[in-house]
Amino acid sequence: MSTSLSTPPSPRTHTASTTPPSSGARGRTRGKGTRAWATRAPLLPALVFLIAVTQLPFVATLVISLFDWNSLDPDERSFTGLTNYSAVFTDPALRESVVTTVLLTATVVLASVVLGLLLALLLDRAFFGRGMVRTLLITPFLLVPVSAALLWKHALYNPEYGLFNGVLNWLGLGQPDWISEMPLLAVEAALVWQWTPFMMLILLAGLQSRPVEMMEAARLDGAGNWQMFRYLTLPHLRRYLELGILLGSVYIVQNFDAVFTITSGGLGTANLPYTVYQTFYQAHEYGLASAAGVVVVIGTIVVATFALRVVSSLFREEATRA
Repeated sequence: MSTSLSTPPSPRTHTASTTPPSSGARGRTRGKGTRAWATRAPLLPALVFLIAVTQLPFVATLVISLFDWNSLDPDERSFTGLTNYSAVFTDPALRESVVTTVLLTATVVLASVVLGLLLALLLDRAFFGRGMVRTLLITPFLLVPVSAALLWKHALYNPEYGLFNGVLNWLGLGQPDWISEMPLLAVEAALVWQWTPFMMLILLAGLQSRPVEMMEAARLDGAGNWQMFRYLTLPHLRRYLELGILLGSVYIVQNFDAVFTITSGGLGTANLPYTVYQTFYQAHEYGLASAAGVVVVIGTIVVATFALRVVSSLFREEATRA
């Protein structure tokens, strides 16, 4: 009997394909890139407009700040490098305006945030006429800054017919000259009154976005109002507080209307924006005014960054204690 030996079939070997992608795959890739470009192309005019409106003027200001240029003698301009910047930091008046700007910004931002938080906590509760109260509290922020400053200067601060002195006279107290005796505080009070509604709106939005289930669970577990505010509400408002401090610092450090209208920059209230105005329009020093303007921009970034870091560190310390 003959037997037949059969060899087992050899296992199939799978080799990696090294064939190039087909033309269809390349076409799909190009199609995706075309569609992505088509969706971004409408944004290109807006980007060009944004660069032309914001960045090109700043570059021009930066270039002018490197020249000694007085508009009364425009032909006699020369490149001086960083001389204007050294003048900004060595001139006593400019140094004082830097300190005033930092003090004014820090005071107004902190007071506005605290008062805005208190008002937001009040408006977060349901009571009769809440809509009307909310509208009235927003009104100061809707006023034109110059109008708000004129209101405080004449209707409230005037020593003869102002509301504050009228109330003090009715109470039998003295009648101080608010602007002359406390000029910086007068400017700060007007700015706090105007910017508190802005902070209130941001923080009220944060309060109304709290998860209701978490608050109800904490209440059922026996947490008090202060505990809920400290461990739930305040950490939840962190981003909203940072946003309010950032935007407030950016706008208030550039404030010009209140200083110009209430005190005209006198009595130690001249901040950097007002000093830039004096240097540019009264002294006609284009180069020095441009250097001071660049310092204002850099100071705005520094103040906003410092404010954000301070708030973040406070929240980190609070989270560590908890």
